[in-house]
Amino acid sequence: MLSQAPYCLAYHMPRNITRSRLVPTRFCEPGKEGDGCKSLIELFVNRLDSVESVLPYEYDAFDFCQDKEEKRPSENLGQVLFGERIASSPYKFKFNKPETCKRVCIKSYDPENANDRNKLEFLKKGMQLNYQHHWIIDNMPVTWCYDVEDGQKYCNPGFPIGCYVTPAGRVKDACIINAEFNKKSTFYLFNHVDITIMYHSGKDESWPGARLVMAKLEPKSYKHTDKDNLNCQGPPMEIPRDFTSKLDLIYTYSVTFEEKNKIRWASRWDYILESMPHTNIQWFSIMNSLVIVLFLSGMVAMIILRTLHKDIARYNQIDSSEDAQEEFGWKLVHGDVFRPPRKGMLLSVFLGQGTQIFIMTFITLFLACLGFLSPANRGALMTCAVVLWVLLGTPAGYVSARMYKTFRGEKWKTNVLLTALLCPGIVFADFFIMNLILWVKGSSAAIPFGTLVAILAMWFGISVPLTFVGAYFGFKEKPIEHPVRTNQIPRQIPEQSFFTKPLPGIIMGGILPFGCIFIQLFFILNSIWSHQMYYMFGFLFLVFIILLITCSEATVLLCYFHLCAEDYHWWWRSFLTSSFTAVYLFIYAIHYFFSKLQITGNASTILYFGYTMIMVLIFFLFTGTIGFFACFWGLWCWPGGKLQDLPALLSMAFQRTLPGEDLFRSGSATVSIYC
Repeated sequence: MLSQAPYCLAYHMPRNITRSRLVPTRFCEPGKEGDGCKSLIELFVNRLDSVESVLPYEYDAFDFCQDKEEKRPSENLGQVLFGERIASSPYKFKFNKPETCKRVCIKSYDPENANDRNKLEFLKKGMQLNYQHHWIIDNMPVTWCYDVEDGQKYCNPGFPIGCYVTPAGRVKDACIINAEFNKKSTFYLFNHVDITIMYHSGKDESWPGARLVMAKLEPKSYKHTDKDNLNCQGPPMEIPRDFTSKLDLIYTYSVTFEEKNKIRWASRWDYILESMPHTNIQWFSIMNSLVIVLFLSGMVAMIILRTLHKDIARYNQIDSSEDAQEEFGWKLVHGDVFRPPRKGMLLSVFLGQGTQIFIMTFITLFLACLGFLSPANRGALMTCAVVLWVLLGTPAGYVSARMYKTFRGEKWKTNVLLTALLCPGIVFADFFIMNLILWVKGSSAAIPFGTLVAILAMWFGISVPLTFVGAYFGFKEKPIEHPVRTNQIPRQIPEQSFFTKPLPGIIMGGILPFGCIFIQLFFILNSIWSHQMYYMFGFLFLVFIILLITCSEATVLLCYFHLCAEDYHWWWRSFLTSSFTAVYLFIYAIHYFFSKLQITGNASTILYFGYTMIMVLIFFLFTGTIGFFACFWGLWCWPGGKLQDLPALLSMAFQRTLPGEDLFRSGSATVSIYC
């Protein structure tokens, strides 16, 4: 059962991946159209991308066959931000009408024409960098399935433009599929595709027509010698490295149809997900990671209980009232624990933004687990995240204002402005610089000017006012009343050992949270930079919950140790301890860049690290906020009455003698039990 748990968790939503909002389209043979049933099957093309470059390009950027009456479906915000550019193509089929070696178009190139030379050079550059087509039929990717190790098949939702054999005779990328691709310094263009469309017939169902359940293709290369008599046989289409003579490229296709009634329309994506490479290793690795993290979390909790047990035992051994007045360890600093921190303005701003990101992430992952943000709903994940971030300005403003008032801050206008503008401004500036590079390179990922204006309008027109509203209510509230009165004179902090100094504790504190995410991080980075489909939102949500627990426990544990060392400067330390996980994320991203990716070129390198810095900043605020509030809540609830009375409270609780509203006196202060 345990071994099958990952399978169930990973595939719970993908098996219903197309049910969330899409309605099946029914197809009929020519002459039988009507009643919502059509015969024309249109093939749409998306952007082309590569694992060797971060720069995606539109289909029209390459000199391929284009639709005379090009149509572009409306794109949501997420699709635009991810650089998806879907357009119609000249590949159009009639349902259940096979075609063999049908010509699409002819592209001619003259070496004396500068425009032709540039087009062909760009096409060869695309083949050299292994750029991939992404075709769509009925909102379903057209896949290229081929054998990988151990006799398994991998279905890739893209296929290459062509391939290249180096001057040294090294066969690159897809050239390995054909032994004829062996000529040095030669490009081989995949100018022909064999398309197979599979459908589920409605003969035995309650609906007429048929529903498409699978679309596969096989790219091939043919040198067509007779334009008027095409047979799709013969040697491959070679493009020499040196363009010296006229060249004609003829694009063709063949299409066949197969009836597959065993495949249901709602589960038509399953064959893609099941063919993902190393999925078995992925499932067991994630399960092992979760078990390890749960074990370590138990160890953290056990250490806390053992430490408190020693304090309780020591407290119970005190007999005389004079000895009872002697305090030790963290009880000595109870009057300084809630002393306002330095740079309270910046800390409160970070906490407000971190709260906004935390709520946004939680809701987005929850909706993704329910299937509303599946890969079939293109761009839905990014759209949901952006819209939620814009609408969650009120919690950010409220938390920032309330914490700043608790820190006894007085510059409330500056606090509100920084909360609304600081972190979003850094992200937007980074994003804008990356967008300028994409504009210069002519990439499809460049955000249009109108979309940038719309994003700015959402930021300043919705998010900023909502932040002001939240800050207004936050400043109207009373400051959070601490259960312990703060001494007027700060206590001197004794000299600390190496492990109780701030930096070593912060560095060690981020290791445990990073340990619970690095496996998922690998697959997330694969989906972003290697263009693999990510669908395991069930696992991701589970890892998200474990990350919350781990950040909280690690921060509380280290905070307790530092208080035992009589160092009460915990505010910033609690934030930085868990947020240091973002530093490990950045280090891992560097390792991933050099060990896993094949990215070349200065522009692609700058884009990779530019976008990575945005991820690191968001993760920094997110994890830091978790650690801070876990530590703050722990310190606020630990006292019962006062920090130095904790062993007494726990001892009395264990003896079941603790009344609900007992009052404890320490000196002249009387404090109620809050937790």
